[in-house]
Amino acid sequence: MTQQLRLRLERPATPSRETFVEGPSNAHARAAVEAWPHWHGGALVLVGPAGVGKTHLASIWAEAAGAIALDRMAPQVEAAAGRPVLLENVDQGAPDEALFHLINLAAQAGGGLLLTARTPPVGWPAALPDLRSRLNALPVAEIEEPDDEVLEGVLRNFFRERSIRPPKEVYPYLLRRMQRSIPEAREIVRRLDEAGDGPISRMLAREVLEGDNGNLDLFE
Repeated sequence: MTQQLRLRLERPATPSRETFVEGPSNAHARAAVEAWPHWHGGALVLVGPAGVGKTHLASIWAEAAGAIALDRMAPQVEAAAGRPVLLENVDQGAPDEALFHLINLAAQAGGGLLLTARTPPVGWPAALPDLRSRLNALPVAEIEEPDDEVLEGVLRNFFRERSIRPPKEVYPYLLRRMQRSIPEAREIVRRLDEAGDGPISRMLAREVLEGDNGNLDLFE
């Protein structure tokens, strides 16, 4: 029997509209982001747990809007005047005064501000009372945990990056058992690719996933 070989030629896709997998879990967030430049006050907060595609969606917006990405811990406020700005992971900390000024600049002509975070802005720490009121008033769009449509799409993308075409029955098997996150999907594909030189099958998927759950049933 001839053994099927797989070339391990990973071609990571750069974040783009073409590689962003759309589905019900990110539909509201996509619509909200695409409503720019008509955001209320020129700003929007993109919220969701880790690994749901916030950075990917934010990168698409930044490219389309011609936005600059600033360092959240040392944002150059003067560079934001009259142009759109992307500031990521803001709930992990950002200088109060700089964030206050960025929100104000977003409402001016040519401005705009997209913030990403895991939690809504009403829960972010803010020592400045004026900043607190502005954070509370920011519009929020949430990306939920990936649904099956999104997870299957990203699995297919990650397999494609490695020039792998698994049989179709592998996808529902993985979807019933994997954690609901895009980084987990990438990790599963990596482990499947590195598990051996034979074809990827449901049996191989079971062997790889047994490290996470020893009670998997191949025939379930």
